[in-house]
Amino acid sequence: MRNENVSNSGRVAVQKMIWNLVAGAVMVGMVVAGGASTAVWAQGTGSKGVQPPVPVAQGQKPQPAKAEGVGLNSTPLGGPASMGALGLGGKVQGPVVLQVGGELVPLADFRHIFLKNNREEVITEEALDAYMELFINFKLKVQEAERRGMDTTQKFLQELAGYRSQLARPYLNDQTLQEALVREAFDRRQWEVRASHILVGCAENASPADTLNAWKRAEALRKRVAAGEPFDIVARSKGGSDDPSAEQNGGDLGWFTAFQMVYPFESAAYNTNEGALSPIVRTRFGYHVLQVTGRRPARGEVKVAHILIRTPEPKDANAVNLSRARINEVHRQLSEGADWRQMAQQYSEDASTANKGGELAAFSTGRMVEAFEDAAFALSADGEISQPFRTDYGWHIVKRLDYKPLQTFEQAKRELEKKVMRDSRADRTRASFIEQLKRETGFQLNATALAPLQTLASKTDSCFFPGHPLPALRPADAGQTLVTFAGTTRTVQDFANYLNNTKARNADLGTAAVIESQLKAWTEDMLIAREDSLLEMKHPDFRLLMEEYHDGILLFELTDQEVWSRAVKDSAGLEAFFAANSARFSWGERLDVRVLTCAAEAVKPVRKALKKRQDLTALQATLQAANPLALRIEQGVFEREANHWVDAAFAQLAAEGGLARAGGKVLSFPGGEGVTVLVEVRNYLPVAPKSLSETRGVAIAAYQDHLEAQWVAALRAQTPFTVYRDALHSIAQ
Repeated sequence: MRNENVSNSGRVAVQKMIWNLVAGAVMVGMVVAGGASTAVWAQGTGSKGVQPPVPVAQGQKPQPAKAEGVGLNSTPLGGPASMGALGLGGKVQGPVVLQVGGELVPLADFRHIFLKNNREEVITEEALDAYMELFINFKLKVQEAERRGMDTTQKFLQELAGYRSQLARPYLNDQTLQEALVREAFDRRQWEVRASHILVGCAENASPADTLNAWKRAEALRKRVAAGEPFDIVARSKGGSDDPSAEQNGGDLGWFTAFQMVYPFESAAYNTNEGALSPIVRTRFGYHVLQVTGRRPARGEVKVAHILIRTPEPKDANAVNLSRARINEVHRQLSEGADWRQMAQQYSEDASTANKGGELAAFSTGRMVEAFEDAAFALSADGEISQPFRTDYGWHIVKRLDYKPLQTFEQAKRELEKKVMRDSRADRTRASFIEQLKRETGFQLNATALAPLQTLASKTDSCFFPGHPLPALRPADAGQTLVTFAGTTRTVQDFANYLNNTKARNADLGTAAVIESQLKAWTEDMLIAREDSLLEMKHPDFRLLMEEYHDGILLFELTDQEVWSRAVKDSAGLEAFFAANSARFSWGERLDVRVLTCAAEAVKPVRKALKKRQDLTALQATLQAANPLALRIEQGVFEREANHWVDAAFAQLAAEGGLARAGGKVLSFPGGEGVTVLVEVRNYLPVAPKSLSETRGVAIAAYQDHLEAQWVAALRAQTPFTVYRDALHSIAQ
């Protein structure tokens, strides 16, 4: 079964934006239009160093080496965001690099943020200075948000808590086991496996009876295959596989590698010899019988370009034959030396790639339809071109552009770590981490204390179903110690309260199963919650990350109020800004043209038709009957650099001094490989101002920049700040 990781795209988008905000990148403009947001970022890099100032305590003025400050009024030390400048007991930990109002920024914190975003090998003082200016703006905005109380709203606190729960996850699992799983995944990715499967559906929370029946059915199906029945016949048979696709593919899943199937299924496939049947495998989908039908070294990653001629409905035989003839003609011309990029631009019907010469993103096994992958990976050298081949999309010719072999472990490690954390493998690392916490905290469970609770539950009708809570325990039983860990004691009554306040899953499985399941969840939640509460203290990098998210959320909300939404909603302000800056918003010179790409035999009849002002559609159909590539027509109004042939027309007309009188001219250009490109110029449009409606998105972006600059200037004027240059430049190298 394919492994699908489902995530909230909106939340991910906001998280990425906040990450950019807090990671030292400072937003300088944002366009909000048509439901999409485009952010423009500015950030610094780089530097070489001197001695930092001495550490200072909260409330004391840092001792500057080279100090620079501006502003009018001092503001008091802020709330949680300013805690980044303080250590335990309110002391700044190490030298200070910046003071903004009453907030002190330790050099270590600034270095952490800067280096996380700097990718330059050499860090210069100039780059550090530039980055510091952006960082000051960032801090001023965050302090303004705190001054307005935006960090105390319920919405903010809930959002921050949501991000914290996500960011804490890597710290709440067994790192040693995770590293082993990362290594295992890397080893598996060196190979690709092909397998067929039979699925017997069984829900994860199925009753023991239903689970047993499903297992027996899977066992019976496996015995049929083991006895010699063809796997695909068994999969398609009545009572066979519950996978709906088995009717078409006989259970064949194609080639796959690590992370492309759910983990238990993947493990069974990799642990079963080629040609053999696996033991029955349990996943969240049910029980599987696997037969491994192939194993090969992983093929790496290939980057190709393609030319696509789409295939129409099979019923239209003439159109199908024409598409085949067209792809064969394209291939013939390529074989005779035609330029690939020109051919893709002129003839490929993949609109998303044609203008890029047919170039596709690099891919590995399992990312494209199998026929396309096989054709691409069969090419042995960059520049090699395939024979025409067909997929459900149409006819293709593929050209290899680049090939990358498998990554080394160090190259792949970061990506694999992320995949392990998102995969069901994470359940294993969490379970192992729980056992570690039990050992560290001296966890003890007094199982005998549960007996009265279990007896009471078993005697209570429909216990744990809605409206049927556990009755009150006898005081002596309720007060017994059930769990102890890290100096904490929990009683049987505490667990009884948890049972009554938590909806029991699978209550129909019986009281004993519910109690066992809920006790496990209760104790694990307590251990994780305790560890979670200590993360900021135990992990300085986590503390800094939380501070960054805290500040980033505030910055996002306040900038939206002051710049982004304001620019969109303030129609009068936008119109006044546009009127005052109309020279910035103009059309360039444009030509209204038809671009006619003609094979040699089409040039004369096309010229004749243009001269007589005849419709070219009928002529195109006639010419293509003999040569599918005889005539291609493209038309529109183009500025410079929007179309290669229009640029050529601009150049020729300008050289002839005839732009203003260009209407009605037909220009001719050699297109290579016997092709002639005729550009019929219908009209010349000179430089002209755009209306606000024609350039609203660009105008809003410029207005946002204007509002941003005004706002930053006001913040810098009202709040003093001091930069300690010696400390800052000590980061340089």
